[in-house]
Amino acid sequence: MESRHKEFKNPIPTVDIIIELKDRGIILIKRKNPPYGWAIPGGFVDYGESLEDAAKREAKEETSLDVELIKQFHTYSDPKRDKRFYTISTVYIAKAKGEPKAADDAAEIGIFNKDNLPEQIVFDHKEILRDYFEKRR
Repeated sequence: MESRHKEFKNPIPTVDIIIELKDRGIILIKRKNPPYGWAIPGGFVDYGESLEDAAKREAKEETSLDVELIKQFHTYSDPKRDKRFYTISTVYIAKAKGEPKAADDAAEIGIFNKDNLPEQIVFDHKEILRDYFEKRR
């Protein structure tokens, strides 16, 4: 009997979290793994995990901060957004208090605003940040 099961190549769900620190700016991480450069904190959604739980976990893993998710901002799905895999990222806006510390695959932490963003921003995070700052005016 012939199997009707097909192999599917599905995109991988990810989350990115724009973490706002009151009166200071937003947090970006400098990646210690390729692709190297600055990025919005985030990562892969684990099997059985909600997007919201993944966002809180990734924020904690990379910045050592507990965050409060404010809202789901936007979903980015360009197949070329990550050269390694086809990912679909749901971006959240969150707020946090305290001093962030680089952890997990974050080599460094920076606090930035619209006028002092670093040059080397990876993935499609320049586009995400442009959209964020445009809508936050």
